[in-house]
Amino acid sequence: MNQQKILIVDDDENIDELLRLYLEKDGFETVVALDGEQAVQYAERYSPDLILLDIMLPKLDGWQVCREIRKKSETPIIMLTAKGETFDKILGLELGADDYISKPFDAKEVLARIKAVLRRSGDNEKQAQMKEVRFDKLIINLTNYELIVDGVKIDTPPKELELIYHLASKPNRVFTRDQLLDEVWGFEYYGDSRTVDVHVKRLREKLENVSDQWCLKTVWGVGYKFEVR
Repeated sequence: MNQQKILIVDDDENIDELLRLYLEKDGFETVVALDGEQAVQYAERYSPDLILLDIMLPKLDGWQVCREIRKKSETPIIMLTAKGETFDKILGLELGADDYISKPFDAKEVLARIKAVLRRSGDNEKQAQMKEVRFDKLIINLTNYELIVDGVKIDTPPKELELIYHLASKPNRVFTRDQLLDEVWGFEYYGDSRTVDVHVKRLREKLENVSDQWCLKTVWGVGYKFEVR
């Protein structure tokens, strides 16, 4: 079995070395980038299985790196940062990060998070036999990451598409925000669910008044559902 490769992106060489030693001891192969430009180059050159990405970086910050990588790749990304503000967490997730760890961190926790994200990523690949749902004037295809509204393909960020697929694949079922964070983003988000609201708002802008046979509905005080009439 081939070793899974982790790209570590941090300008603190002590942190790089700690993570490298810990990951290699557990059987991972590692590549280290010290700035944002190098991170983007290495992500393309080495095709890592997962990226550990610091936010405060020279040349390009972690948000810019995440944005650039997401233009070409769905490689799982775990953000590392000394900042703990909710805004930073939401922004990282909005840009397509899969998980978020605040410094100082325990290397064992980082390893556990990496394995959890890789496991989910592997499960998603196994389940990728044409995951698609269709409704009146709406096709949501999770295999090709396509949202087709009234015959037109709409550019949609991965998490938005995963969210609408998750809701639409279980029509009329109500999900709480915490359930959606856990089931779509795949980890506990410390009770802050505003990122779900932001994604729903953006989806509504794409889907508003398309059909009278379904809608993305708010269930006040509970969460959301994809309602089919």
